[in-house]
Amino acid sequence: MFWTNALIDILLFFFVIDCMLMCLVILMQRSKQEGLGAAFGGGLTESVWGAQTSNVLVRGTVWMAAIFFILSISLARLYTYRASVMEKASPVQEELMKAAAPAAPTNAPPAGALTPPAAPATAPIVPPATPAPAAPSPATPDKPAAK
Repeated sequence: MFWTNALIDILLFFFVIDCMLMCLVILMQRSKQEGLGAAFGGGLTESVWGAQTSNVLVRGTVWMAAIFFILSISLARLYTYRASVMEKASPVQEELMKAAAPAAPTNAPPAGALTPPAAPATAPIVPPATPAPAAPSPATPDKPAAK
């Protein structure tokens, strides 16, 4: 699992770099209005890449686009692989999940059956307990104690 995350991070870095370079190369190509390539100066690009500047930029665009598609497909496959690995739980994890889950009641209705909403759980109202009358003591003022 670690190698998948590391490879995804590395490929994402190169993917972003490739996207930025591809945007730059596409914007530098000459169009009918000369595009951004004219902003860098027509003489500058010709002195760097020669008289065949447009051919160099077209080749660069093709290579950047090919790298873009390869990285896109590779990242999609890696994300799919990582998701499938995460869905598969190990037997130990399954046992832990079963132990943590509450047991379902045995008289539960079948799945999909319509059941009325449960009444709120409230405790029954119990009146306060009244003290029981005290038992008469053996010596009461009405009766003398036996000797």
